[in-house]
Amino acid sequence: MKRYLIFVAVGPALGGFALLLVTTYMSGYWTKTDPGEVAKLFKVFVTSLQYSYLFGFLPALMMCAIDDILFHVRRIAPVMRMLIVGGIAFVLAGFNYASHGSEYGALQWILYGLVGFIPATVSSWLVHNFVDEQLPDASPARPSEHGA
Repeated sequence: MKRYLIFVAVGPALGGFALLLVTTYMSGYWTKTDPGEVAKLFKVFVTSLQYSYLFGFLPALMMCAIDDILFHVRRIAPVMRMLIVGGIAFVLAGFNYASHGSEYGALQWILYGLVGFIPATVSSWLVHNFVDEQLPDASPARPSEHGA
């Protein structure tokens, strides 16, 4: 349960901030940056945070479910699990966001893919460092009922 809480608490906020940065960059806003414009960026982030959680809640739960499934596969190391979850989130976010603009290209696809990769990987890393428990060992073999 803690795994899901971490993904839902951290994922939408990081994803929303990453999406704001990418859309700001793609619109050409970052050509000249001064402290006033950076303050506007953070003001927009704070005012849009509720929508980040509204629309990021279900994707965060989906990535957490994948992370939870991969946690139970013993052969997958934690770092590989983080990269797999991040890679899946990268592809899904790239398909979701990159085709909705006037421009379409590799840079746009990579930047929008990072919107999914960053929160999924960071959430998986936080879960690994603070929540992961040992998997239960296989149950011991029962003695046969007929006696041997």
